[in-house]
Amino acid sequence: MRSSLFNFYVQVMSIVGYIADFSLPEIFHWAEKGRKSGLLMLRPLGNTQRAEESVYYVWIFQGQIVAVANRLDYQGLVSIIQKYQWVSDRVMGKVVQCCCPINKPLGLCLKNNGILEGKQLKQLFQIQVIKQIYALFQIEEAEFKFDQKVPIPGQEMTGLSISATGATLMGLRSRKNWATLADKLPDPDGSIVGTITEEPSYHLTPLEWQIWEYTKVTISLNTIAKELRLPIGKVQEIAYLFIAVGLAEEVPLLASNLPSQAINLVPTDLTEESPKEKIGTSFVQNLVGFLRSHKSPQLSITTLN
Repeated sequence: MRSSLFNFYVQVMSIVGYIADFSLPEIFHWAEKGRKSGLLMLRPLGNTQRAEESVYYVWIFQGQIVAVANRLDYQGLVSIIQKYQWVSDRVMGKVVQCCCPINKPLGLCLKNNGILEGKQLKQLFQIQVIKQIYALFQIEEAEFKFDQKVPIPGQEMTGLSISATGATLMGLRSRKNWATLADKLPDPDGSIVGTITEEPSYHLTPLEWQIWEYTKVTISLNTIAKELRLPIGKVQEIAYLFIAVGLAEEVPLLASNLPSQAINLVPTDLTEESPKEKIGTSFVQNLVGFLRSHKSPQLSITTLN
């Protein structure tokens, strides 16, 4: 049986759970908003690959994604460089040994020493991080662990980074199956309202810009879909994208019709006793005596350090 939304292990500063409960966009938003640093491990469930190949390791520094790998021996970045034969093993070994401290980004070190060009460094980041982000957002079921005490390995860093919410935008746009996020999509009869007054700083697609204009008015997603002649599912997905990166929030709309159940009116004379039931004097006296003899309990709040 699955755990609850979060299991907190204060001793090791780690958080574990399932993305069915706490989705990847929510994890990334939490990490960026709190400027978290650490290692996010994501293990897909029901994966037929070898266990060590199916795990994703995502290193985050102050809310920025700096590296992604499928291995934990800190040789992921080196293996990509070797695969494309940009640097020979001999040169790599010498430069790493003499010029690249383990706590500094390896990619920048190679660039500063003339081993890699700026164009190659950006391509390296695209392969190591961006391509993996697309893969992460296709995962439907997985367990995760975020450990804040794991140091960021310089050997796996290019020196480039992408914000966690920026990664969410890219990942959600590429997502093929939204079934596992169905219960997190906003209500079609509800509305979304922008949380910022200025224009978004993110690069939005033309369709996203169209739907963004509706965040300035109170209108249901169903109405937006009809006006733009779009499937309601597509409008919900884009609305969820706005919510996931903190650009908007969901707002329920008031029902247009009153409930069909009978409504009981308050008696005109509030001193009139109910004909069905009378409260005895002894009951009232006992209640007053009980309240006088029992003080209200004090609430205590415990904070986790």
